[in-house]
Amino acid sequence: MPSVAREEETGVKYSYTEVSSFQISEVNTRNMSPEPVKTGRIFMAAVAANLSAFVVGTCLGWTSPIGPKLKTEDTSDSPLDRPITSDEDAWISSLIAIGALIAPFVAGPLADRIGRKWVLLSSSLFFVLAFGINMGASEVWILYLSRLIQGFGVGFVMTVQPMYVGEISTDNVRGATGSLMQLFIVAGILYVYAIGPFVSYMALQWCCIVVPVIFDAIFYFMPESPHYYAGKGRKTDALRSLQFLRGQSAEGVHNEMAEIQSSVEEAMANKGTIMDLFKNPGNRKALFICAGLISFQQLSGINVVLFNSQSIFASANTGLDPAIATIIIGCVQVASSGLTPIVADRLGRKVMLLTSASVMTVGLTALGAFFYMQLVVGDISEVVWMPVPALVIYNIVYCTGFGPLPWAVLGEMFPANIKSAASSIVASTCWTLGFLVTYFYPALDALGSYYAFWLFAGFMVVAFFFVLFVVMETKGLSLQEIQDRLNSKRN
Repeated sequence: MPSVAREEETGVKYSYTEVSSFQISEVNTRNMSPEPVKTGRIFMAAVAANLSAFVVGTCLGWTSPIGPKLKTEDTSDSPLDRPITSDEDAWISSLIAIGALIAPFVAGPLADRIGRKWVLLSSSLFFVLAFGINMGASEVWILYLSRLIQGFGVGFVMTVQPMYVGEISTDNVRGATGSLMQLFIVAGILYVYAIGPFVSYMALQWCCIVVPVIFDAIFYFMPESPHYYAGKGRKTDALRSLQFLRGQSAEGVHNEMAEIQSSVEEAMANKGTIMDLFKNPGNRKALFICAGLISFQQLSGINVVLFNSQSIFASANTGLDPAIATIIIGCVQVASSGLTPIVADRLGRKVMLLTSASVMTVGLTALGAFFYMQLVVGDISEVVWMPVPALVIYNIVYCTGFGPLPWAVLGEMFPANIKSAASSIVASTCWTLGFLVTYFYPALDALGSYYAFWLFAGFMVVAFFFVLFVVMETKGLSLQEIQDRLNSKRN
């Protein structure tokens, strides 16, 4: 059959073999050497999708440089005519989590209805609107509204992006591509950490608003998930998408396309509901693992660190400019997150999570000890150096373990028929705890910062044993093999 170049509605040109239906003519593939998969194309699509995670990072890191501008008595670089109170500061930091915990219940069903790609593209509307509102904010409640809208965008991305990346990836690179989310989130955080302290309030909003526009311009040209197309009965579109992602001919992707089609047809025949997450033992186990990992991610106190880095360093009084210390932390996050895609499919998820939990415990305990000595002992001259290395260690192991891997595991744990429902529940669990931790941190901080950091350290001890005894290793397993393991089936 002749090879024809056609252009999909997205504008991407795919090279594929013309077929009258999905069924490809029988080929004696046993006598043919398999076509190599061009994983560079998978990573290209995954990187484009993860530009949305970069936008999420700008929202998460936004309060760190903006908080000091809003709290100071000098309001010349603040949109408000007065400094904000500590309670208002808590709401500004935490309201993003409220939007993010509601949005998944909209984003999940939309991903099944209009596609993963278009839900991700639509997330930019929330981000552009929110940063635009920030520019005209004159009252605190307007900033509340902006953070809530940002949360909707964050919820859309965090729900659908793991689905998209998990579905476009091959088994041998899924850990690496799934780990890219954390890298791009911390890169977005570093972006605002590095710019925010040195530009005006208004200039930072412009710097942030341009990022989702760039994401849309690039991701528009990427293919939709072949799983989504197959689920909609668009078999030729699914084949073309898979050919583009694998860089192979129609014959080369035949077996994988057949597996996808079979999996999707089975899922459609057994259309799942939220109740199926609890009725089926394998789904129940997967939900327990994913919700547990996401919960411990938030209970590590990461949002407290991200939202308040500059304030933490200011209160530590280390002698290092808080803005510079925060940039150092941001650089560490990006560098360590860059390691995860390289080693995730070599070391395995479980080893990296166990290492992350244990070393984060050490970093948080040390940070708590510093603040205890500062408040109770008074003389901290011998340990004034401690906060920076403690937070550096904490961020390194967070960004190689509990930061990226819970989302990577979420993208591969559930069958297609309930993946959107499961993603919605897990993402909402994440942001419910994110809101509670962020909102109540100032109250704990008022009692003594060491209370909060030692509490987070205690949660990480529990997380270590949770990973050790509950979490299943998924390194190198296909999506079907993961389901077999969850349902206690062995090949």
